[in-house]
Amino acid sequence: MSGVAPHPGAGAQPMRVARGNGVDADRVITFTFDGRTLNGHPGDTLASALLAHGIHLAGRSFKYHRPRGILSAGPEEPNALVELRDGARREPNTRATVAELFDGLVARSQNRWPSLAFDALGMNGLLSSVLGAGFYYKTFMWPASFWEKVYEPAIRRAAGLGRAADEADPDHYEKATAFCDVLVVGSGPAGLAAALAAGRAGARVILCEEDSLPGGRLRAEHTTLDGAPATDWVAQASQVLAAMPEVRVMTRSCVFGTYDGGTYGVLERVADHKPVPAEGEARQRLWRIVARRCVVATGAIERPVVFPNNDRPGVMLAGAVRTYVNRFGVAPGRRAVVYTCNDDGLRTAQDLNRVGVKVAAIVDSRPEGTGAGAQVARDCGAPFFAGASIADTYGRMGVRSVLVRDAAGQARSIPCDLVAMSGGWSPNIALTTHQGARPDYREDICAFVPSALPPGMVVVGAAAGMFDTAGALAQGAQAGQEAAATCGFEAALPDLPRAEPTSYAIHALFHALKGVAAARKGKAFVDFQNDVTAKDIGLAAREGFVSVEHLKRYTTLGMATDQGKTSNVNALALMAEITERSIARTGTTLIRPPTQPVAIGALAGAHRGRHFKPERLPPTHQWAVEQGAVFTANGLWQRAQWYPRAGEKDWQETVNREVRTVREAVGFCDVTTLGKIDIQGPDAAEFLERVYVNAWKKLPVGRARYGLMLREDGFAYDDGTTARLGETHYVMTTTTANAGGVMAHLEFCHQWLWPELEVQFISVTDEWAQIAVAGPKSRDVLRQIVDPAFDLSNEAFGYMGAAAVTVCGGQEARLFRLSFSGELAYELAVPARYGAAMAERLMQVGAPYGIAPYGTEALGVLRIEKGHPAGPELNGQTTAHDLGMGRMLSTKKDFIGRTMAQRPVLTDPARPTLVGLQPLRATDVLAAGAHLLPQGATASAEADQGWISSAAWSPTVGSWIALGFLTNGPARLGETVAVHNPLAGTVVNARVVSPVFVDPEGERLHG
Repeated sequence: MSGVAPHPGAGAQPMRVARGNGVDADRVITFTFDGRTLNGHPGDTLASALLAHGIHLAGRSFKYHRPRGILSAGPEEPNALVELRDGARREPNTRATVAELFDGLVARSQNRWPSLAFDALGMNGLLSSVLGAGFYYKTFMWPASFWEKVYEPAIRRAAGLGRAADEADPDHYEKATAFCDVLVVGSGPAGLAAALAAGRAGARVILCEEDSLPGGRLRAEHTTLDGAPATDWVAQASQVLAAMPEVRVMTRSCVFGTYDGGTYGVLERVADHKPVPAEGEARQRLWRIVARRCVVATGAIERPVVFPNNDRPGVMLAGAVRTYVNRFGVAPGRRAVVYTCNDDGLRTAQDLNRVGVKVAAIVDSRPEGTGAGAQVARDCGAPFFAGASIADTYGRMGVRSVLVRDAAGQARSIPCDLVAMSGGWSPNIALTTHQGARPDYREDICAFVPSALPPGMVVVGAAAGMFDTAGALAQGAQAGQEAAATCGFEAALPDLPRAEPTSYAIHALFHALKGVAAARKGKAFVDFQNDVTAKDIGLAAREGFVSVEHLKRYTTLGMATDQGKTSNVNALALMAEITERSIARTGTTLIRPPTQPVAIGALAGAHRGRHFKPERLPPTHQWAVEQGAVFTANGLWQRAQWYPRAGEKDWQETVNREVRTVREAVGFCDVTTLGKIDIQGPDAAEFLERVYVNAWKKLPVGRARYGLMLREDGFAYDDGTTARLGETHYVMTTTTANAGGVMAHLEFCHQWLWPELEVQFISVTDEWAQIAVAGPKSRDVLRQIVDPAFDLSNEAFGYMGAAAVTVCGGQEARLFRLSFSGELAYELAVPARYGAAMAERLMQVGAPYGIAPYGTEALGVLRIEKGHPAGPELNGQTTAHDLGMGRMLSTKKDFIGRTMAQRPVLTDPARPTLVGLQPLRATDVLAAGAHLLPQGATASAEADQGWISSAAWSPTVGSWIALGFLTNGPARLGETVAVHNPLAGTVVNARVVSPVFVDPEGERLHG
């Protein structure tokens, strides 16, 4: 069969023809593909192992379900997407070209049914006339009633690639951060030279290589350096780098994003090449690398050629064919046609001939006499077609022959099972565009190259359009030396090996169609994965989608898992030709990170399960655990919800006891979770004037005041108290839910709106344990805690007082006379480390007064009884007027949200306004979220007049009570409304009352 002979030791791998430089041919490992047991060698990828067995068919296309084979040998692969592993580790959409082979690997093809060879949805190709570009915008529009019942279910069944695992991922992922002077991306000749130069100078260097082995294209070529195989120099350079103490080489590590401040995102595949990670080993690690300088040596990606039926299995990129031959020792076919527009493609013919593959023809699109094609053809004993093209391919599950059209227009059929095509190389410039720079087009190499670069970045080698090995080595070494010197490290250039001279001599070839309209006989594919054809590009142009951004979205070009790595430039060239513009003027889309797929697990890292978000514990948490408290999540905080006692039959009985304790004696509650922001500076009062709706400049030292913040649109944002502890010193409290948001809001206001104000602030939420002590006997208890030198009498320390005090014999503390319950109450703040001790001390000294802790449930009941708005009322949809706080809005100063808050629609008295609600029958349940309608009205959106925001059973009132918002509420006190709870299916009649149910005169508060 055309001279191809298996390499000794290849076993049952008929296409293993040589000992590749990247595999261990002395060891054999087994794997399965679609249930068939096969073997390979360590160092193989799944793709190389399949090709070693003569298997080209690896998948089906997304839309037409056409048979697809392996196109490339790297991460740009659009066709060979497979499903790896079983059970909880099942992983869809893995590129076979980068999936490292390991013993016992289970792989399956996907996007087919019932089998890869016979896919029922292959009939989609017969519907191609109605499934062209943009068909989803034009189809399924009629009849409208079919959408939910017919169209959408059918589309959802057909959509998607692969099957995600049904179980939770059993592996764990890590995150890490590293700093370096020079980051080198890529370990081809330019990258290795750069790392050697920078490392020799003593700079801290990190070299990232996404492959499992260093070397880049040097492993793919049959070439020499200093007269020896290039891989020998790669091994020598790797040893030198490994011996440098300040150099770190990270293989299996893809730099996927360029971010501000010299920060780069890197995904390290720690254990993807193993059946199961070792005990304690992460499967993947997400790195944040911060580098002073970055040398990008990411190489280039070969382009296919657009011609009819260019997607058949066996049609491959010429450079990929060389990779399989030289690195893996695999011949992807027995009889090959090489189709090229450059001298680089000719090297594929030479390498195939060297390992015994019959070169059936060399088709060179360049005019007669251009390049070295004729000589290579003579050396290979192959017919040479200059100025020719491939007009079509034939075969069902793989290419069996091609139709070559020569320069004179004569057609000739040539049998083959492999087509190695090269439309030229596109520099891999993704990392250079992540900060918005658009690349420039170079006519001499028919490709886009970087233009403006992110700060501190330099691009070398093929990524910069240098396709000569000697030139790449020199560029890399120079860039590495200069990057190190910029960081303060000087050294001479390293000695570089002598490289064989190479030529490129490209002549533009993006398609082999006589005009785009010639793609009618057979589909000429531009984007293999999304089945975008040359005809689709033409259709987009005719329908006005000539902008590259519109072209991408209308046709789905470049929107698949490969992100258009092999298709975008060809598509732009086709659009340029159709619109009679240059490629440079047509432009290109920007490449956004990540450049390669990054698993959500890697992005999440350890943040899963209980670690999905951090769990915050107030200072009294362990003490509350010892008291048998039941806990609830309040944002990130774990807070005591109630403290059950023996004999209490349910939580309601417990909460009732806690509420009564506060109303009749004294109770305490940990309120540390409220945001606390320390504000200081000469302009602190002016700053507060601008962020709060009410006045602050005249607030005396030693006093606190309630404040309300608005958003810029005039709606209520947050509320709380702020105390003035000194002339220029304030402490602000916020709601628990908005603590972080308010801090960010203040930072924004200071940094962007009023940077001239001399004010500083910092969150001190975690520094102080704050405990509310409430009830008619609270002063008596605190007199046992606060040192005698401080007078707690009503005259000396009245309502809204604030002061620094000492407690328990000299411990510094802060005391605020604030009340969320409507009772005589205080908030005592001590350093957080003393929080639990203070709770214990309160229980000891408060025992004679009947003290008891209370949780958030009782806290909620107390505040509803007193009519205090909280999170459910401050929901982002209410205004100060809605909350009954319209009078707080100052008319003498400006503040955030003032102008927008004055809009008539926000001050309309008919807006739903805060009211209290009490059922006519005390035991009728009122539930938050229930709707308020006029009695007798039909339950409809038109009749809806408001809602209940908070509700609870009140042991003080002896009834269910609620806070809610009712249209024109204050004018309707005493009216009866219907409370509709559609979830429970109930309707309750309730009376509209004042939102203050307990002590409306505030006598207890001021006692």
